[in-house]
Amino acid sequence: MQKELMYEDIQIGDTAVFSKTITDFDIYQFAGLTGDFNPMHIDNEFAKDTFFKERIAHGLLTGSFISTVLGMKLPGPNSIYLSQNFKFLAPVKIGDTVKATVEVVEKRDDKKIIKLITQVYNQRMEMVVNGEAVVMKK
Repeated sequence: MQKELMYEDIQIGDTAVFSKTITDFDIYQFAGLTGDFNPMHIDNEFAKDTFFKERIAHGLLTGSFISTVLGMKLPGPNSIYLSQNFKFLAPVKIGDTVKATVEVVEKRDDKKIIKLITQVYNQRMEMVVNGEAVVMKK
């Protein structure tokens, strides 16, 4: 386990990543946890007649890997999520390997608040999610 970063150690320009290959199990597990059983995500026959022609991962499943980076790597444990926005740019399909990246772009020392650019890319380095997060580091 890596040493927890202190607020003072975090600098503008710092980055961290998390990668994961999306499986059929991940999508069903996410549907079960959230109750989002949209057939676009879980029904092969339904998905064949959609714009994407096959099942796609939930957008928030993909976006949730940003939370993994923020909570586990940068700023890491003992940080509190204050806000997040997402723009979903492309679908994530079963078998895609996604890489969530965060970059520190601003720090507010009086409240120990950090603003980060948050992005997710697929294995072809196509951006599939773009956003911004604000966290507080205790």
